[in-house]
Amino acid sequence: MMISPESYYEQYLKGKTKEQIMTAIRGLKQEIGRLKNIMESPEYGTKEIEHPSEDSRLHWTRENLDRARQAFAEAGGTYTLSKSEQKTADFDANIDAISRITFSIGGYFGGYRSYVVELTDGLKAYTKLWEDEEPLSLWDEYNEEPFTKDTFIDALTDIHIGEWRRRYSTERFGYVVCDGGTQWELEFEYNNGHRPVRFNGDNSYPYNFDKFQMLFGIDDAGEEDEDD
Repeated sequence: MMISPESYYEQYLKGKTKEQIMTAIRGLKQEIGRLKNIMESPEYGTKEIEHPSEDSRLHWTRENLDRARQAFAEAGGTYTLSKSEQKTADFDANIDAISRITFSIGGYFGGYRSYVVELTDGLKAYTKLWEDEEPLSLWDEYNEEPFTKDTFIDALTDIHIGEWRRRYSTERFGYVVCDGGTQWELEFEYNNGHRPVRFNGDNSYPYNFDKFQMLFGIDDAGEEDEDD
């Protein structure tokens, strides 16, 4: 059973020195990395997932990390972001300035389908297969209504894309895929002068890739929802 951030503070942080709290922060960051590695492994899902799931544990560990950083500041500490945290902070700070998202996924033999979202007030979205374009309807699964620019940005924020690696490959886990498989690319463009941010993968994906695909109406099998 996971504990709330305040319960975590009461049990592990209250009355501690900033040095002791920093040790806890390092432990929480290591746990987050460990959980992501488990979920990003090619073997994840081949065995029964224990409860609470890695996804739930990751959520609460991230919440506890936020509370630990707050406690560190309250204890007089000045937290210095790591390079990866700086990239995350930069992505999050500029998320409202995203003007266009292009997500492409597919393979050499089946072709690539691109999903494009232009974050205008009208939130224009469409798919591209080769040179053909088709309108794409984006629906918020929780509110059961079309996304607006603001609600789409909120959904992106909840996925923590800024924490993603820039490149995903099975070689990280000691696997080599020889048949081509599936490749994907993701690009964010901005209207405030920020340079584009890109992510990509070769038969390897971020831990919450399925949640990201759902924003574009793509089901777990990697195809568009026929009911959209």
